[in-house]
Amino acid sequence: MTRKTVIAALMGLMGATLGCSLCSLTTKVTESPTLIPTKISSPVSTPTPLVIVVTPTPLPEEIVVEADVEEQLIINLYARVSPSVVNINVIGAEVPGFPESPFPEEFFQRGLGSGFVIDKDGHIVTNNHVVEGARRIQVRFSDDTEADAEVVGTDPHTDLAVIKVDVPATMLHPVELGDSDTLRVGQRAIAIGNPFGFERTVTTGIISAVGRVLRQMSGFSLPNLIQTDAAINPGNSGGPLLDSRGKVVGVNTIIFTRSGFSSGVGLAVPVNTVKRVVPELIENGHFAHPWLGIRGYSINSELAEVLDLPVDSGVLVAEVIINGPSTQAGLRGGKREVLVEGFVEPLSAGGDIIIAINDTEIRSMDDLITHLESTVVGQEVELTIIRDGDEKRLTVELDERPNF
Repeated sequence: MTRKTVIAALMGLMGATLGCSLCSLTTKVTESPTLIPTKISSPVSTPTPLVIVVTPTPLPEEIVVEADVEEQLIINLYARVSPSVVNINVIGAEVPGFPESPFPEEFFQRGLGSGFVIDKDGHIVTNNHVVEGARRIQVRFSDDTEADAEVVGTDPHTDLAVIKVDVPATMLHPVELGDSDTLRVGQRAIAIGNPFGFERTVTTGIISAVGRVLRQMSGFSLPNLIQTDAAINPGNSGGPLLDSRGKVVGVNTIIFTRSGFSSGVGLAVPVNTVKRVVPELIENGHFAHPWLGIRGYSINSELAEVLDLPVDSGVLVAEVIINGPSTQAGLRGGKREVLVEGFVEPLSAGGDIIIAINDTEIRSMDDLITHLESTVVGQEVELTIIRDGDEKRLTVELDERPNF
């Protein structure tokens, strides 16, 4: 075969192959697409896993020492104070609840609470809502000794109560009371109590806020409350809130929650209120709260604009209670009703505006309520008011708050 013949044969073969490929390509375009599996069926070797050894970065020694000091502080505090905290079990009580509380009663553990010893005479401080309606009260101490207790005095307005046990003085370990007026937001807060019956449980947090005012359904309010994020749950009520020295700065009272459990917003009655109220409860069984005898609104810039008021802060007197102390002093309430956006009911407008009490500026109802807590029944206070654009002064002798 000649060279030309071989070349011709090869060219013909390539043409035939190319022609077949083109035919195959044309045919595949018109066919349905073929799905190709993603899993490879042929055996594949398994790679050796990479082992990573993590070496923690050592903490500086000063940080470790500081953490140890923090732990030891809580450990020592608990050892000193927990024997003063008692478990209170109320037998045959009505469903307890915060007095006139705006919150459902199930927020409080039924028949169960906490308390703390305040003297060697057997007096124990707790919440009024813990013992309210009780037929029998049992107290359990840290050594599991149990004793019956009797109610000495109660004050629903501050949610405080004093009960008493008859036990040897050697069993009683009184707490040390601090000063709630010196509290600062951010400082440490420690709670000891019996949440859900778990006795003498300690939780820690900070003072989240001070000076909170909680309005009750009675129309009266609890002023100067301490807010903390230390976990407080049902059963903690009546237990102590402590500072880092182990001194009592408040009485754990209520929680704000949607679940019924701690959500980081708990409120405590300040210990300075305890110092003022408890001695009266021990001696007289009740506490007489001073009363101005008015109903009013806090003024802000929006309300001032709507009602055309001459000031943008203070208290607008809506109503002066008949035969109350302010009536006798000549204070005037509202003259007309006005619909104001954001208020459920019409506002009583046209009354006096309180801007100061005893020369202390009053910017809101909370300010007025808080100031009255530092007064006593029978004391005369001087109100600075604005009436028809003119500033006036009135003297009011405070009466005892009634139980509506």
